[in-house]
Order: sequence, then C-alpha cells, then structure tokens
Amino acid sequence: MFQRWLALVIIVLVYIPVAIDATVLHVAAPTLSMTLGASGNELLWIIDIYSLVMAGMVLPMGALGDRIGFKKLLMLGSLLFGLSSLAAAFAPSAAWLIAARASLAIGAAMIIPATLAGIRTLFVEARHRNIALGVWAAVGSGGAAFGPLVGGLLLEHFYWGSVFLINVPIVVVVVALAARFVPKQQGRPEQTLNISHALMLIVAILLLVYSAKTALKGTLSPAIVAGTLLTGAVLLFIFVRIQLRAREPMIDMRLFCHRIILSGVVMAMTAMIALVGFELLMAQELQFVHGFTPFEAGMFMLPLMVASGFSGPIAGVLVGKLGLRLVAAGGMGLSAVSFIGLSMLDFSTQQWQAWSLMVLLGFSAASALLASTAAIMAAAPKEKAAAAGAIETMSYELGAGLGIAIFGLLLTRSFSASIELPQGLNATLADKASSSIGEAVKVAQDLSPALAEATVEAAKTAFITSHSVALGSAGAMLLILATGMWFSLAKVEQK
Repeated sequence: MFQRWLALVIIVLVYIPVAIDATVLHVAAPTLSMTLGASGNELLWIIDIYSLVMAGMVLPMGALGDRIGFKKLLMLGSLLFGLSSLAAAFAPSAAWLIAARASLAIGAAMIIPATLAGIRTLFVEARHRNIALGVWAAVGSGGAAFGPLVGGLLLEHFYWGSVFLINVPIVVVVVALAARFVPKQQGRPEQTLNISHALMLIVAILLLVYSAKTALKGTLSPAIVAGTLLTGAVLLFIFVRIQLRAREPMIDMRLFCHRIILSGVVMAMTAMIALVGFELLMAQELQFVHGFTPFEAGMFMLPLMVASGFSGPIAGVLVGKLGLRLVAAGGMGLSAVSFIGLSMLDFSTQQWQAWSLMVLLGFSAASALLASTAAIMAAAPKEKAAAAGAIETMSYELGAGLGIAIFGLLLTRSFSASIELPQGLNATLADKASSSIGEAVKVAQDLSPALAEATVEAAKTAFITSHSVALGSAGAMLLILATGMWFSLAKVEQK
C-alpha cells in the first residue's frame, strides 16, 4: 500500500510543472516582448502554442501509453519535457521559443494520460482511486491557477528563462524515482496510435488560428489569408470524415450528437477561454500601463486564482442542488457580468472593486467548468467513458489556446484602431508602435525624451481602451452563450 501512495506522489510531482506551464508565461509577456524582441503576434504564439498542440496530441499519446505501458510513457514524456524546458530557457529568439513550447506540449501530452493511467492501474479500490484522482485534479487546477504567481515570483528575482529551468530538477527527480518505485505495466502492442490523425487536427487548428490572426492584423494579402483559412477548414472537414468512418477513431465524433455532451464541450471551452484570456490581458495592463512588477501583477490577480482553484467543492454541491442547467447558464451569465464590470474599472484606483469582480469571475467560470465535466461524464454511455474524458481534456486545452488567440485578436484590433500617436514619428515607426503596446515601448526607447513619453502615454491610453473593449465584447458574447445554454438545456430537461 505504501508503494502505491509513493508512486502517486511521484507521478503527481511531474504533473505540477505541466499544469503550471499552461499559465506561467502570462505575467512574463511584457518581459518576453522586451527581452526577445517578440512582436505582439509572436507573443500570442509563444503562449498559446502549448495548449493548441497539447489538445491534438493528448489522445494519441494516451493510445501510446496503452501500447507501451504508462511507466515508459511517463518517463519518455518527462525526459522530453525536461529537455524542451532547457531549450525554452535558453531560447535566443521568439521563433526558437515557439518551437520549444510546442515540444513542451508534446511532452505534457505524454505525461497527462500516463498519470491518469497510473492512477487507474495502481488503485483498484474505488475509494482509494477517488482520493488519488482528487489529489490529481487539485494539482492540475491549482497549478494552472497559480501559474502567474509562480511566474511573477521567479521573474522578480531571476531572468525569464527561470520559469522553464525550474522544471528540470523536478524531471530529474521524477525519472530517477519512477525508474525505482513505479511498477511496470504490461503494454498492448496491437493498440493503434493515430499519430497522423492528430497531426492533421493540429495543422488544421493552427492554420485556422493563423488565418484569423493575420486577417485582423492585415499583414498578408486577402488571397493568402483566404487560402490558409480554406486549407485549415478542408483539413478539419477531412479529419471529421475520417473519424466518423474509422473503426477505432481518435475522437468519437458521434458523442457530439448528444445535446448535453455538446453543451458540456461548449461550456468547458468557454470557461477556459474566459479565465485564460482574461489573465493574459490583465497581466499586460498591470505591467505595461500601471507599472507593476511581474510578482505584483501575479499578486493582484490572486483573488481570481484562489476563487477558481477552490470553487470546485462548492460548485459540485450547487450542481447537485440546483441542477446542471441553472449552474451552467448562471456560471456563464455571472462571468459575463464580471467582464462587463471589469471593463469599466480603473485598476490603479478601484482595486477592491476589481478584486471583488475577479472573485466572481473565478468562481462563476470554474463553476461552469465543473458543470461541463459533470454534463459530459454523466451523459456518456459507460462503454464510452474514456472517449468522453478525452473529449473533455481536448475541450479544456482548446479553450485555453483559443482564449489567448481570441482575447489577443480583440486587443490587437482595438489597439491599432484607437491609438493616437504624436506627430514626429515616421511611417515605419508609427506602424510598429500601433501594432502592440510592447512594440510602442520598444520604439520609444530610440526616440527623444519628449517624443518617447508622448508615444508611451498614447500606447497606455490605447491599451486601456482596447482592454475595456475586449472585456466588454467577451461579456456580451458570454451573455449570448448563457442564454443559448439556458434554452438548450431546457429542451434536455423536458425529454
């Protein structure tokens, strides 16, 4: 029995950096912008490539675990995660860091199913297994919630690469302990992997996101943007057709025909979009506009992290007492109210109001997230529980990646439209300064003091405006989704 719990500690230990890495770079965005010279677009790719790649790779990596055994998958994933962390920590350019983050995502996609398979294998009794799964879930939600705080603490005292270097000693310890104390598992060589299907899904997602970003930015010709969009859409269509025809599909697309499961997927993605997108934009405003250090920005957002990290038990009780429909639609509706309220605040003078609304946002979005989990797992047939769980995991990761993309696009478009730069900048510098607040600060470094100050002030004003527009737009979209969820789940209750 002792060895089982020791093995749980080992496999959960490596899950901590995987969870933290999903959000740790949020407070590092201004630092990366200045140190690596990353443009606003590159900054978004650095942060959201992790979730987007993981969303496509987590399912075939789970199949790989069935094929070779979870212990081997855990050790291979940990080694890849550690090596990728080293590559990311010493990245000389934004492109290098994007590639390293994609590699990190593949390692993480191996670790997550390995930890879950390990728990299922080690704990046969339902009581012990539920305790172990509770520990696993707490580590995941807590790591993601406190990622910005961890990142801010490290950036306060060390260089930006330290947010990746902390993964390395954890990986070394896990590999050494896993080799000695985690029991082996018999694999199933006949298990299919569907790696090509996963790559097709990832490429389709990345092409669609890329076309959306470039379309709003206006840097490429409409023909290229349309071609990229069409290619991504065609690949996604082919992927769905293959999954529907496959004997052993990577994703059981027929589950999406169930109204409750589809509603659960929408809720999961929406909740993650709201939480992750908000954290990224808030971290940038606090640092670029209000002069917070990374650690101060992380501390300012602590109410959001605490509320989202610890609302699970309360939300679980609410689902049982009030029902899925009310908690799901109510959670999304309250998230919308939070966004609309936050869009009207001055974060430097109205801190208590901001913290109150962040608590409401964290609790309501996390409640919708828990409601989505309950909906998906309760509606899925027993024989398809694993497939439903895989869809749930993909929804979380896609929501995280899309949250960064959607909020980033709203911010970029609004910033470029609202900035009023001072006279005296040539066309090239004006184009750079109007693309993002990070670019404006970099442009100002080479200007005369008076012109630099005017440029930075113009960028700060435009960022506050565009942040408010992004939050208000997100709030309006959430209200529409909450209304749709209310009527959609009403039809389910009537059946």
